[in-house]
Amino acid sequence: MTKRRGSRRLVSRKRARSSWGARWWRRIVGWEKNRLGQSAVVGLALFALGAWGIVALLGGLPGRAFLLRVCGWGAYPLALGLIGGGAFLFLGERARQLWRWEILVGVELAWLGALTLTQLVGGDEALAAGPQELHGGGLVGWVLASLFDRAFGGPGAWSLALAMTLAGGWLVWYFLPEIAAERIQEVWSVVWSVAAPRIRIEGLPGVPEEEEEAEDEAEEPVSRAKTRGARRKAGKRRSGRPRPVKSRSRPDSLPPMDLLAPDEGVSTGDVAARDRANLIERTLSSFGVPVRVVEVNVGPAVTQFGVEPLYIERGGRRRKVRVSRIQALANDLALALAAPAVRIEAPVPGRPYVGIEVPNSNTALVNLRGIMESPEFQRLRSPLAIALGRGVSGAPAVADLTHMPHLLIAGATGSGKSVCVNSIVTCLLMNNGPDRLRFLMVDPKMVELVGYNGIPHLLAPVVTDLEQVVGALVWLTLQMDERYRKFNALGVRNLEAYNRKVARRKGDEGPLPYIVVVIDELADLMMTAPEEVERHICRLAQMARATGIHLVIATQRPSVDVVTGLIKANFPARIAFAVTSQIDSRVILDQPGAEKLLGRGDMLFMAPESSKLQRIQGCFVSDNEIRAVVDFWRERNPEEPVVADSLLPWASLLDEMEAQDDLLEQALREIEGRERVSASMLQRRLHIGYPRAARLIEQLEEMGVVGPDEGGGRSRRVLLSSSNGDGDDEEDGALFD
Repeated sequence: MTKRRGSRRLVSRKRARSSWGARWWRRIVGWEKNRLGQSAVVGLALFALGAWGIVALLGGLPGRAFLLRVCGWGAYPLALGLIGGGAFLFLGERARQLWRWEILVGVELAWLGALTLTQLVGGDEALAAGPQELHGGGLVGWVLASLFDRAFGGPGAWSLALAMTLAGGWLVWYFLPEIAAERIQEVWSVVWSVAAPRIRIEGLPGVPEEEEEAEDEAEEPVSRAKTRGARRKAGKRRSGRPRPVKSRSRPDSLPPMDLLAPDEGVSTGDVAARDRANLIERTLSSFGVPVRVVEVNVGPAVTQFGVEPLYIERGGRRRKVRVSRIQALANDLALALAAPAVRIEAPVPGRPYVGIEVPNSNTALVNLRGIMESPEFQRLRSPLAIALGRGVSGAPAVADLTHMPHLLIAGATGSGKSVCVNSIVTCLLMNNGPDRLRFLMVDPKMVELVGYNGIPHLLAPVVTDLEQVVGALVWLTLQMDERYRKFNALGVRNLEAYNRKVARRKGDEGPLPYIVVVIDELADLMMTAPEEVERHICRLAQMARATGIHLVIATQRPSVDVVTGLIKANFPARIAFAVTSQIDSRVILDQPGAEKLLGRGDMLFMAPESSKLQRIQGCFVSDNEIRAVVDFWRERNPEEPVVADSLLPWASLLDEMEAQDDLLEQALREIEGRERVSASMLQRRLHIGYPRAARLIEQLEEMGVVGPDEGGGRSRRVLLSSSNGDGDDEEDGALFD
């Protein structure tokens, strides 16, 4: 019993020492991490010296005459300054950050100048009498006044002393309001933290823009002296409006912005944000995960709460909460917030916190015009700039199709894919004429893109017949090869360089336009001709970037047989709308997250240069806006008769493919009744070249008509039922194959 009681007493003593006394003791001697023990000792010494001076001046301790003789009336502010400086040094780095060296220099200059002026008031007799007859300036004032008088004379001494006083006062007057404003803001933040959650909501009345909390003593202090300038600049950027960008003047040949509906903007005054922030803190704390909401960004559809992990005491040591523990509580947060889904971004790129995205009660509409008129869109200066929508903070989200260079859009039915495709097409039509941009559109559903028929940007009417899709892709591949031959002839590498070089020459062909291929539904094409469609799409995606040909493909069935591995590898830029399962999200983005989207334009954007996902509320374009833009271009384009299928650019390719099918039928008739067949025999019988004859043999092998290659130049065995055949042909075939 005695040992147990003794051990309990030792434990209690250790806890007492570690609770309050040990903290101050470690601060003084410098045992605690990130604490300057020497500064604490110096601060304590200065505080004691200043306290002794105040008591001595009041008559309680000896030394009053000495202080008054040395400093005169300046002994009183000197003692108070020693007390204040010692307190700031002793209280730690958090308190030392409240001062600035400009204010300290200003106070010293004003103090010395005032002592000098006080001594100069006594006149030349006081200066000539020496230290025996000191006036209110004391010995310090007499020394400075004597030096100034001997060096510059009486008027010069007065002028220099007055200049010192005014300069010191100006420094204090210039820098003290900023420090006072910061201190008032800190006091207000402390008062606000008692009555409301510790959050910062931009634009919300009654909440300071930069709210700073009192840090825990055990946390590592952040040096404000190093980050003051950057934080001041950031504060100016946050408090003021974004720097305006001079918008490009729209020529008369382009559609006016009045054709699009104006953007109503994003309201950042979500009153429920405070209650939700407080609820997030309480919910996570109840599971043993202490956090603090440090920032709130209200977007069109979701609100992002920036959560900073705090510390947990375990085994006498303080450890920070792991990010994985916050991610594991996503479902519990959704239950507590009564939200359909909560997405956690851990961590937010470029920010020191974890983002918890909670759906808003009311979703704001994001119009295309507001994004196109934003400074972010104007800064792109690209003919293929596209407006995507607004992020979780309400900032416009834009992209450049030339840098993607291709875009894959996938999501469930009704999630917003067709609206996204229409917004991209409308954005490109608003900024480009037919001389700079051409479209090739494929719409198997025959309801989404057929409304663009008649605009001069189309290379051909919107393709709705699945039998013509392969021919269109083959024709586009040949166009790509033709452009590469032109680039090689002029010694250039891409479309921009080719157009610049052609513009300087005379007599050559005109500049080549960009070509954007828009496929609204990839699943139907993959069901009809999967091998041909995948092969041509992958070849275009791999090589067409330099030639100015870009693909925008959408599908509502994100499965592995539609969005294959080859297609995904060549489409680094992807947009995922709401899907039904996590498997579909992994097919599109290679990671989960799309299954927690809200639908109706809520999407995740994967930029080609980063795998981090960006949540965006997509732009909405109404049918009236699309019709207005299309009518504008139709009026500029004279009415043309409907193009027949025989006049399509790829009609000759389709005829050639049909002719090749006829050759296959002729080859089947030629090998009927034979036992063996070779490519050279087909070459002689059908009057075709050897490469085509070899391809026919491969097709016949795939059909199971002929056997595999036996090597050694021997002909292949015919697997069909044979009759009396011509043996000379087989021998000749074996000889020449």
